[in-house]
Amino acid sequence: MNQGLERPLDRVYAAQTPEELADAYAAWAANYDRETIELGYCLPFAITGWVARHVSRGAGPLLDAGCGTGLSGPYLQALGYGDMVGLDHSQKMLEIAESRGTYRDLKQAELGKPLPWPDGHFAAFLSAGVFTAGHAPASGLDELARITRSGGHAVFTVRDILLDDAGFRETFRRLETERRWRPVEESDPFRAFVLGEADVLVKTFVFEIL
Repeated sequence: MNQGLERPLDRVYAAQTPEELADAYAAWAANYDRETIELGYCLPFAITGWVARHVSRGAGPLLDAGCGTGLSGPYLQALGYGDMVGLDHSQKMLEIAESRGTYRDLKQAELGKPLPWPDGHFAAFLSAGVFTAGHAPASGLDELARITRSGGHAVFTVRDILLDDAGFRETFRRLETERRWRPVEESDPFRAFVLGEADVLVKTFVFEIL
């Protein structure tokens, strides 16, 4: 057996189906925070800067899409965002997110499938580290845009190597052509892990919902 594939992070990236991904995260949930922090995983914290720049406090409910163990929640709360909802595919991760006490509601749902909220429900959504290898597809952005109100914002990261190969650029252009959103900001590539995994680069994107 390849020793590298015994790492929980490698199991997550190697997942071929939503069921395999959910199982990988369920097995990792208890140690997820400690092991990712040891690698310098920064996306749940870094994305709060883009949220603070583009989303007004008090604008309305904020969706943390793919919230995992809820690492972003306490930092968003400290920045003045008090009405937060989280979704994740892993029930085990959601149980840890609930223990942080910063989310008004948490739901188990899978990006890329219909989401359990009406049109225009949220003032904005954020998603950090979710659109990456073996994770949520670009098609998940359609539902996230649907449940975000006009004038609201989409704030999310995408693994750089997936932008063209996994259809993200194509999805961005289609949603823009359909007048569902307009581009606001695209960051330079930066490391998702400041200590390990030096080849894992992401970009942050911000769109305004129309």
